[in-house]
Amino acid sequence: MTVAAPLTSGLTREKSFAKQVIATSIGNALEWFDIAVYGFFAVYIAKAFFPSNDATTSLLLTFGTFGLSYLIRPIGGIVLGAYADRHGRKASLLISIAMMTFGTLTVALMPSYQTIGVLAPLLIIVARLVQGFSAGGEFGSSTAFLVEHMPERRGFIASWQFASQGLSAVLGAGFGALLTSAMSPADLQGWGWRLPFFFGVLIGPVGLYIRNNMEDAGAPPAGKDGSPVKDVFLRQKLAVLLGIGALAVSTAINYLIVYMPTYVVKTLNLPASVGFIASLVGSIAVMVLTPIAGAVSDRIGRTTHMITINLLLLITIYPAFYILTNYPTPAVIIAAVFTVATFKALYYGPLAALMAELLPAESRATGLGLGYNIGVTIFGGMGPAIMTALGTIAFIGDMAPGYYLSLIALLSLASLFTIRKLGATA
Repeated sequence: MTVAAPLTSGLTREKSFAKQVIATSIGNALEWFDIAVYGFFAVYIAKAFFPSNDATTSLLLTFGTFGLSYLIRPIGGIVLGAYADRHGRKASLLISIAMMTFGTLTVALMPSYQTIGVLAPLLIIVARLVQGFSAGGEFGSSTAFLVEHMPERRGFIASWQFASQGLSAVLGAGFGALLTSAMSPADLQGWGWRLPFFFGVLIGPVGLYIRNNMEDAGAPPAGKDGSPVKDVFLRQKLAVLLGIGALAVSTAINYLIVYMPTYVVKTLNLPASVGFIASLVGSIAVMVLTPIAGAVSDRIGRTTHMITINLLLLITIYPAFYILTNYPTPAVIIAAVFTVATFKALYYGPLAALMAELLPAESRATGLGLGYNIGVTIFGGMGPAIMTALGTIAFIGDMAPGYYLSLIALLSLASLFTIRKLGATA
């Protein structure tokens, strides 16, 4: 009898941990599944909604729309983040996943340009803006919820935010590899690319049910002004900027993995399936290694861990892409993406906890929503379009992703050293 009580308590705690992780991560998973399939199937979406005589122009319009949805994300981060800081994390999380599901369903059902003309790309843009707004509030509210429910293991529990992104990318890349291998190009272009979006729609109702039944600690205490938005802009500007800088390299790599199938087809002239397999392998690395890295950071500190990984990543990026562009075989491409994704996963693990620890509880969801979404807008959402455009410059050419990531890695390194010097977090 003396053993039963602690054992029961431990099992209850583990069940509670699993429930919290699933409830908060499922919205993040849906967001990133949609992002992954939009990026993975960009070549097909371009032909369906943005037809042009020039394939590069069509692709730029597609990725431009991809990036445009990110411009509204900071607004969603502020609005839904402030709502979470005032009314509780759960209320905001229910709104965000409902809006996200609506946007995904709209893309899945949208008739092509050939059917309804210019209305098709316009409505796709509207759907992406709805998704961008909802996704803007997702990260801040869910990360705040996680770190506040298990403060002694912040690195580990918050890392599941990004591990769920890896799972979403695995599913998206898996769809890509399966459909490009099993379907004819005509069927894939005609209707096959819509299948993963319909799958994404199924996640929404499940997420709504789980979140509606999760426990919420309620709204945090009000700040000095009673306004989380005012508190962020008056007192937390440096914390938000440092969080953006720390985030930059990881989100840029994440979008590179999404961009890889397009890069393989348009730049390396290889089958799309090669890019999907490479993205799949890289996404598995992110899914598996991210929680391990978060747990390690709980022991050795966030900045110590992240600076070490950033330095290793920095010296790896350029050689990886040099080998990839000069020896573009399937095996080399898969190995290069796996290597970069591994370093990205190890860097990603402590990131959510680090960003949360920079901010006070009363404005945490707002500050996280603003900083995270500015970061993914600048360094992630516009990444595929920037890399596509850089690839047209003669002296950069196929090495565009390598140059792009190396510069951003330096920015993140500077932010981490500043955070360490200020002692702003562990």
